[in-house]
Amino acid sequence: MEHVILVNTNDDQLGTMEKMEAHQRGVLHRAFSVLVFNSKGELMLQKRAKHKYHSGGLWTNTCCSHPRENESMEQATHRRLIEEMGIDLQPEFLYKFIYRAHLDQNLIEHELDHVYTAIYDEAPTLNYDEVEDWKFSSIKNVRQSIKSNPEQYTAWFKIIMDSYENHVSSDIIR
Repeated sequence: MEHVILVNTNDDQLGTMEKMEAHQRGVLHRAFSVLVFNSKGELMLQKRAKHKYHSGGLWTNTCCSHPRENESMEQATHRRLIEEMGIDLQPEFLYKFIYRAHLDQNLIEHELDHVYTAIYDEAPTLNYDEVEDWKFSSIKNVRQSIKSNPEQYTAWFKIIMDSYENHVSSDIIR
């Protein structure tokens, strides 16, 4: 049984809770999102596996999950990039934000999301239990697609795409 780390708005740990219960109750917990760009400035998107407990079949950032208790964010982002995408690298921290979104399956995401970034030019090795598909896309194309088809993207990814330019260095943004 997986647990998430409950936090307050200052990101101080308050305890843990079983992951599904936290998402049913909408309790604020710690999470992370990783944005992997290639050297052309294109963002690697993943399409979540259809059978995921929420947001299945939606496009999102390269990798996202929750750290385990007593696991640093650096350890967690490295671990999940390998587990989901078969990518062995250490992303760098950009910023964090809080959001609350009602999802399918009557679940609520209420997360303090730590956003990380990295550069990687190779194709990932997908874990099909987690990820259905992937692609590199320019930020311009991602923004246009979100505007035209917002229902095809996860709630947190749309929030990240609204604000990431304030946090990503200009040599990555294209």
